[in-house]
Amino acid sequence: MFENLTERLSQSLRSITGQARLTEDNIKETLREVRMALLEADVALSVVKDFVEAVKLRAVGQEVSKSLSPGQMFVRIVNDELEKVMGEANEGLNLATQPPAIILMAGLQGAGKTTSVAKLARYLKDQQKKKVMVVSADVYRPAAIKQLETLASEVGALFSPSTIEQKPVDIVNAAIAEAKVQFADVLIVDTAGRLAIDEEMMAEIKQLHSVVNPIETLFVVDAMTGQDAANTAKAFNDVLPLTGVILTKADADSRGGAALSVRHITGKPIKFMGVGEKVDALDPFYPDRIASRILGMGDVLSLIEEAEQKLDKQKAEKLAKKIKKGKKFDLEDLRDQLTQMQNMGGIGGMLDKLPGMGGMSQMAQGQLDSKMFTRMEALINSMTPAERKKPEILNGSRKRRITQGSGTEIQDLNRLIKQHKQMAKMMKKMKTKSGMANMMRGLSGMMPPGGGGFPGQ
Repeated sequence: MFENLTERLSQSLRSITGQARLTEDNIKETLREVRMALLEADVALSVVKDFVEAVKLRAVGQEVSKSLSPGQMFVRIVNDELEKVMGEANEGLNLATQPPAIILMAGLQGAGKTTSVAKLARYLKDQQKKKVMVVSADVYRPAAIKQLETLASEVGALFSPSTIEQKPVDIVNAAIAEAKVQFADVLIVDTAGRLAIDEEMMAEIKQLHSVVNPIETLFVVDAMTGQDAANTAKAFNDVLPLTGVILTKADADSRGGAALSVRHITGKPIKFMGVGEKVDALDPFYPDRIASRILGMGDVLSLIEEAEQKLDKQKAEKLAKKIKKGKKFDLEDLRDQLTQMQNMGGIGGMLDKLPGMGGMSQMAQGQLDSKMFTRMEALINSMTPAERKKPEILNGSRKRRITQGSGTEIQDLNRLIKQHKQMAKMMKKMKTKSGMANMMRGLSGMMPPGGGGFPGQ
């Protein structure tokens, strides 16, 4: 996420960091590069102009002249202004109303609206312990209703049925009545999208909004569309009283133009961003953390929160106790570690959030064979329990059976055994560490020392 912008801004700011004194002359070139980096990231021109002007005013003013390290202060100013552009603080959902609190989702077709409804339902259920009901008022796409029903079942949300013969207003009124009977805390309404903004669509959703009177009206927009995302959000905001924005496909957006433009242009906060296809891939939007990541300073807070939510603490503690007692780290333990790491977004996902490791994350994702972990799991699953516990019993015939059963090659299995030995040695040295530390160190054992490439290369 934001890789291109991070790389350009890091290069631009490197030259200024060591400056003992900042003047309008010596920051001119850096500001020009910052401006170019933002424009290349598809940030709206009006946002770029205001941003650069704000940085310039603060950099050549009293603020920097009093600082002991003006160059570093300049980077701090850029960080602060990035936060301001994106909203300064996370703004959560306002659900303080008589249940059910109604959330209306609006957006263009293909932006990921229906998936975002399910992700938001999952988030509210897991993180805020809410009883959530979802309903589709998209009467133009029968598949959308079925899709939402399937997703609702997957995330454990209540589903209010609807058909294409009904009117959107009638659908939502029936869902509100059902939500009250079922004692649902929140009702999320999925509305119809179009391939472009048109008057008919706007009139329909405006009428739906006036009848339903939702406490939250969220605009769902694809981050990949750059500054167009901000312009589309503004068009919707002119018709609907939006309360916030959900940025989808943020994990695939290497530029960052949407994240840096939406708040400035619409005046509405980005409340969440979709960071993957899975139903749990929805994160609250924290401008300070995003600014830090854009400048290559990492996002340790998000990494810790993700670890707390996604790591299986019982398995981590069980492994820690096992290693502490001097027992061997076997292939079943390795399989658990692989699953844990995949839940955390893989090696690249973790490195991306560590300070100064943004470049490493790109290298990891570029060099790692994306199917490597799948092959490793397939190999372990093809073994007998005895073989997982004692990999030393793997002879030629056993290896042939395992590779044929998993659709892999002998060299894949040999590589797995070698990696397991590396991790087992690492775990032995880490007897006194916690389960989380064991896991992290163990995972690092999968990378050969000296940075000579990743397994599978």
